[in-house]
Amino acid sequence: MKYNLLGNTGLYVSELCLGTMTFGGRGMWTAIGTLPQDQVNSLVKQSIEGGINFIDTANIYSEGLSEQMTGQAIRDLGLKRDDLVIATKVRGQMGKGPNEVGLSKKHILQQADESLARLNMDYIDLYQIHGFDKLTPLEETLEALDMLVKSGKVRYIGCSNLAAWQLMKALGISAQQHLSKFVSLQAYYTIAGRDLERELIPLLLDQKVGLMVWSPLAGGLLSGKYSRDAETKEGRRVNFDFPPVNKEKAFDIIDVMRKIADGKGVTVAQIALAWLLHQPAVSSVIIGANKPEQLADNLDSVNVKLDAAELKELDVVSKLAPEYPGWMIERQGSGR
Repeated sequence: MKYNLLGNTGLYVSELCLGTMTFGGRGMWTAIGTLPQDQVNSLVKQSIEGGINFIDTANIYSEGLSEQMTGQAIRDLGLKRDDLVIATKVRGQMGKGPNEVGLSKKHILQQADESLARLNMDYIDLYQIHGFDKLTPLEETLEALDMLVKSGKVRYIGCSNLAAWQLMKALGISAQQHLSKFVSLQAYYTIAGRDLERELIPLLLDQKVGLMVWSPLAGGLLSGKYSRDAETKEGRRVNFDFPPVNKEKAFDIIDVMRKIADGKGVTVAQIALAWLLHQPAVSSVIIGANKPEQLADNLDSVNVKLDAAELKELDVVSKLAPEYPGWMIERQGSGR
């Protein structure tokens, strides 16, 4: 396991991060996982033994139960809190009231306290907004997050699922008003969904913002269970067909990954994860599991090395179609 600096900070995080969306299971989250506490403890233990020091959760996962079970697992296993980097998120609907959703100062400050109570911790390492709130000014959101950092309840702040203009605007406001700024973006990125490369990855590299990847196997589509010729009746995609993917193109990519995987004696999922770990913008890849063997397979991806020829072959089959203004910028920049 390697450890990477998270953005422009001195904080080292493991290149794989344990995602907790499968913990508990309430409401819509039952389609993703319904793990009880004893199995959660086993997966956390397995992850720590595999070198992971980074755990990502969210207040909205299983309506708060995921945070509770994450904190309980850390206590049950006798893990040292300060050895871990704990990330959680805020934005989603956490009650029926009009102020129990979004990124207002009221909601953020309330939810930070509630997340700390559920985790049974006195600080959060990385507190992330879970998306954009078109009703709340970014200035208000950033001021609330800055208050949490100054209070000691939060160490760093991050964001998730933002457009490039939204992230750059937020960074500008933070710089102008001397507020804590986002050190990381959590975003969907896979070899079958490289849209991030159009605007966001150039921004992240330029501004030295870290990248945490969610759903690196495209909701299980890149797990190796699926092919264009065989109908699979198990797996997350059967009950929860998300995130959206161009499946015909994905199957072309899977064909190439399967050939490379067979040549190395590894799995298709490990090739998909290894490809991400070879991308320079990626700080950490979030892996989640319902079964220990699934987690073990994902953990082994850190040992898979792709050579230049393999990376080129994967790039050719998965590359984005040219899109304006990218193709014009590339054309005009060729002589500089």
